[in-house]
Amino acid sequence: MSAASRVNVSARRERLLGDQPGAFATAQYVRVTAQKARRIADLIRGARVEDAIATLQFAPQAVAQNFLKLVESAVANAETTEGLDSADLVISVVTVDEGPTMKRWRPRAKGAANRILKRTSHLTVVVTPVDTTKGGTR
Repeated sequence: MSAASRVNVSARRERLLGDQPGAFATAQYVRVTAQKARRIADLIRGARVEDAIATLQFAPQAVAQNFLKLVESAVANAETTEGLDSADLVISVVTVDEGPTMKRWRPRAKGAANRILKRTSHLTVVVTPVDTTKGGTR
């Protein structure tokens, strides 16, 4: 689908992709800290889709499964809505933003309480064809 034929472009798509071809997928309120998620995001940023999927399947971190689902969803979105071939896709943007933090209390000795912070993250993966990616692949 060309940029000229797009109607009703969402603000999120406009911000992430502009007029370039490509697709994205997001996961919100994922129960992992942003710091831990960014370690995995750095592994797949700029990689070809096949390489990223192989990396994520064997990564021991739990958040790798969330990123695996996101990459597969973004590829499916690119194939379905944009008509792109999955073999030509590269992961151009991976963002990890902090979500809301749940505050919990843990009882301690002598009637005291410690605060427990259960952090969440918002994950975004953008895939674009190889030729439109700035800077190419690794």
